[in-house]
Amino acid sequence: QVQPVESGGGLVQPGGSLRLSCAASGSFFSIYDMGWYSQTPGKQRELVAAITSGGSTIYADSVKGRFTISRDNAKNTVYLQMNSLKPEDTAVYYCNRTPLLRAWPNWGKGTLVTVSS
Repeated sequence: QVQPVESGGGLVQPGGSLRLSCAASGSFFSIYDMGWYSQTPGKQRELVAAITSGGSTIYADSVKGRFTISRDNAKNTVYLQMNSLKPEDTAVYYCNRTPLLRAWPNWGKGTLVTVSS
């Protein structure tokens, strides 16, 4: 069973930047569409950004122009570059396949991003 491993979160001031990484095992990583999801207490996970196997990307309106998703298939890794961070970006960030109905059942522990002065 594939279980993604997220890293790179932390405490950052408003306007700052972070780069999240997600490593996933398996031989077929390159054919999967992948996404970064955010979750805050009491709310469902929301798709923040996605990248197809071919490299096309989509973003939630709230992060357009600030976040960039990318992938390195040779390393089975997906990245999320987060710039101009805002307090409302504070959340636990997870990666998994997209859409959700195709997500691996074993979610990773996520990585906590806290944006605060």
